[in-house]
Amino acid sequence: MDGLLIDSEPFWRESETAVFSELGLNLTESDFESVMGLRIDEVVKHWYQQKPWPLKSLKEVEQLVLSGVEKLICEKGHLMEGVIEILEYLQTKNLKLAIASSSPLKIIDLVATKFDIKKYFKIIHSAQFEEYGKPHPCIYLNTAKQLSVTPTECLVFEDSFNGLISAKAARMKTTVVPAFNTWHQTKFDIADFKLHSLLEFNDGYFNYLNEI
Repeated sequence: MDGLLIDSEPFWRESETAVFSELGLNLTESDFESVMGLRIDEVVKHWYQQKPWPLKSLKEVEQLVLSGVEKLICEKGHLMEGVIEILEYLQTKNLKLAIASSSPLKIIDLVATKFDIKKYFKIIHSAQFEEYGKPHPCIYLNTAKQLSVTPTECLVFEDSFNGLISAKAARMKTTVVPAFNTWHQTKFDIADFKLHSLLEFNDGYFNYLNEI
């Protein structure tokens, strides 16, 4: 969802920057990229292990970040280019659609309700209910199970490298739409398809998937 359906990655970075800077951590662009796609509890734990802070618990820090993200989504959130178009397109193919996100369910519901896209999805699943977050494949494996399909029948759309690894480990087909400033990175080339925008996905890609 984050960075693919909604341009919320800047909100996560803005909120995390504000919260972690007060705790004495000045995170860089590469720092943010390294944890992109992880659950917020895993992000908080990761930075605590790097530089432990006093007073605030990990849960308190997590909630501060989430509150900031919720506020920014409500104030400035907008769908990514091509979201409605591809959801309508995939519906015409009679596919079962799902959201499998590292975000907490509360954030997913906020986005799905704000932009009226919940109607497109048969399943909405959050990694908060999994033992492990991305890049572990369990969120994708369990989402497929809820859809009553096998993993090899699934096509995953991702924007983060951690998410891409998760989907590949689940043995699913993958389409990656990296952020503009990371699109050139060759690590994303492991995806079956690498697009600049969701608008690029068309019958050519879909028909190719049916052939392999």
